[in-house]
Amino acid sequence: MPMSCNIDARGKAIRLTYGCIFLLTGIALLFFWAIAAQTIWAWLISIGLIVAGAFAIFEARTGWCIVRAMGFKTSV
Repeated sequence: MPMSCNIDARGKAIRLTYGCIFLLTGIALLFFWAIAAQTIWAWLISIGLIVAGAFAIFEARTGWCIVRAMGFKTSV
């Protein structure tokens, strides 16, 4: 599946926005909750948000959306 640009500037801006929010939230949860709680769920949620945020930022930078690449139509 080639990674060609399949989203416009509005889609890139939205993905960049929620990517930054997820990334910063994940980092904050990692330091203030996961390290203190020492539970697997705290770690999984924190790391999951960090990975999701980083991937959304990657999508925004490349202009490529994995959901659209799979053939689904998105509103943005």
